[in-house]
Amino acid sequence: MSSDTVKKRKPKVIRNEGSTPENKRVREGDQVTCPAGSLPVEQRTLFAGKNQEVRVYNEEAELEGRDAQLDYSLYKDTCAALATLMTEIQELKAGGAKDGNVEIEERRRQSSVHFITLKKLNRLAHMRLKKGRDQTHETKQRVDVLHLQLQNLLYEVMHLQKEIGKCLEFKSQHEEIELVSEEEFFQEAPEEISRPHVTRDDQHQLTLARLDWELEQRKRLAEQYKTSLTSKEKIQKAIEQKKEYLGSLQPGLQNIMQASIPVQEYLSMPFERMQKQAEVARHLPPPLYVLLVQASAYAQACDKNLSVSISGDVDEAKALSRPPEDSQDDESDSDAEEEQQNTKRRRGTVGVQLDDKRREMIRRHPLSLCVDLKCKDNSILHLYFYYLMNLNILTVKSNVSTSVDLSGAISAGDLMNPDSILNCLYARDHGRETPNPANRYQFDKVGISTFGDYVSDLGHPYVWVQKLGGLQFSTDNVQAELKGNALSASHMERTMKLLRGRLQSRLALHKQFSSLEHSIIPVASECQHLFPAKVVSGLTRWTMMSYQEFTELGFVQHLMKADLALETDLFFMAVLERGTARLLAAVALNPGYPEVTPLFSLSLQWKGEGSGRTDDNLRAIESEVNVFRGELQGPRPGLQLLTNQIQRLCVCLDVYLETENQVCDGSEGPKEFPREKMCLRTARGPSRLKPFKYNHPQGFFSHR
Repeated sequence: MSSDTVKKRKPKVIRNEGSTPENKRVREGDQVTCPAGSLPVEQRTLFAGKNQEVRVYNEEAELEGRDAQLDYSLYKDTCAALATLMTEIQELKAGGAKDGNVEIEERRRQSSVHFITLKKLNRLAHMRLKKGRDQTHETKQRVDVLHLQLQNLLYEVMHLQKEIGKCLEFKSQHEEIELVSEEEFFQEAPEEISRPHVTRDDQHQLTLARLDWELEQRKRLAEQYKTSLTSKEKIQKAIEQKKEYLGSLQPGLQNIMQASIPVQEYLSMPFERMQKQAEVARHLPPPLYVLLVQASAYAQACDKNLSVSISGDVDEAKALSRPPEDSQDDESDSDAEEEQQNTKRRRGTVGVQLDDKRREMIRRHPLSLCVDLKCKDNSILHLYFYYLMNLNILTVKSNVSTSVDLSGAISAGDLMNPDSILNCLYARDHGRETPNPANRYQFDKVGISTFGDYVSDLGHPYVWVQKLGGLQFSTDNVQAELKGNALSASHMERTMKLLRGRLQSRLALHKQFSSLEHSIIPVASECQHLFPAKVVSGLTRWTMMSYQEFTELGFVQHLMKADLALETDLFFMAVLERGTARLLAAVALNPGYPEVTPLFSLSLQWKGEGSGRTDDNLRAIESEVNVFRGELQGPRPGLQLLTNQIQRLCVCLDVYLETENQVCDGSEGPKEFPREKMCLRTARGPSRLKPFKYNHPQGFFSHR
């Protein structure tokens, strides 16, 4: 077929996809063809005009009668045929055939027909997809309508259930009224109200009758209330009149009490002060209250020179002891204020919060006790007791006031030190750590390593202080079962005697140190018989040492190894001289002096250097001053013990020097150390010990 034949005008096909066939117009001279049998008879319309037949084709109507699976098979067959034709055309062109070849043109026409089929199948697929979507949308709309109706029904059901629940839970006001029992109602109520012939069988009528009876009773009680209220007002008026009368007596009584104050002081009966103190004592914490009661009782019964007083902020103590009120009502207001403050200020760092927790942990109670111990020389030991609320322990601070100046002796600087004057009042009680084992775990939470860092501000938590307050933390002693007042009373008398003895001993030492610093050994007249009349050796220097300086001395190492010199002791250096001989004496003074003997360690610088470790006679001299306490103590309480030891040391040095050369060569000795002491024997035994024991009243020296 030639190309002119292909270019001939083809009949047109008018497609109607969305509108009716009647609305379509066809131009004259055009012919529309449609595959036979593709439209139903009712959808085909024939138009006659100028001898032309016009037919309208509707693909939507055709789509209803077609099978999608057959269209899919037709699509695959058409694609296969089209591929075969393309292959044949390629082979023909490869064989040398030209474009105008009849076979190629034939295959092109066949390919065009297949392309038309593919286009039609594509349109049908799109129309089928659109129709499926429309059907799906319509179905969804129906489902949504049904779902909305279901939700409305469920809401109505829920609403009805709530209404039913409200009806079932409805309570009448009469159910909150406590009515009398039915038995009591039938016994007490009159028949016109109880109506037993009706109410016993009808529960509703019974309830109404009981409510009527309750109303009658309440009316009667209201009348009684009015009568009682009138009587109460009369009684209140009488009470007010009596209060006015008693109030008029108050100024006169106050004048009488004020005028009787000199009489109270003269008779040692301070009623007014005791009354005020009793009012404040109600706000003391339990340990301080126990201490106040026991100390006051001991002062009244045994020691008139002991006084107890309360100091501190009473208002703050009242605020602590007052229970919180209206906390729930003010909670919302306080929370709002805290939120406003938090928005205005920056949040504290972790370190600041930890410091706040530490300060809260070691917070003291606002009230404290002051116990004053007065001695015969008018010196007073002031003890200030504090209670740490969160740690549940007592602490004490001390201060000494005297009628004389205590600034004269340089070496006595630590004797009256408030931080050490009460150390070791009882053995091993240093007061550096808290005696409460629970405090260790509390310290770990806030990062406190040791309580000793705070004793300068808070005071010392001695064990005896806890016992005076009735606090017991250990169970390893006999008095573990004692608590409170019983525990305080069992320790009060001995502790007060020890405190007064400590003050007297420190004052005596202070006075003695003033003389020792001037190279004067003060020997009391009661102790003169313990020494010979003439003592040549003398004290040339008396100084104080630190613990570190004491440990660096070579001739005291035996004391350190035996733990006889502790860090809590006081250390001094005494230098005794006679001629060219020089005796160094290191002294360790225990805080419990004079109950605990001071320890002397000697080093002699004469013809070389010797100590108690290398010279038996020096060791014997150490024994004379360290061991034989009974000979040197003097009259009780033995406050002259230290000066007597130093004097005995001078006497022993004289004996040592005067007998030394005679032991060596039998001569009378050099003129530097002439014989002035009478000795029965100058030496004894293999170690050639010298006679250091002084015998009174014979006045000679002998061996022990």
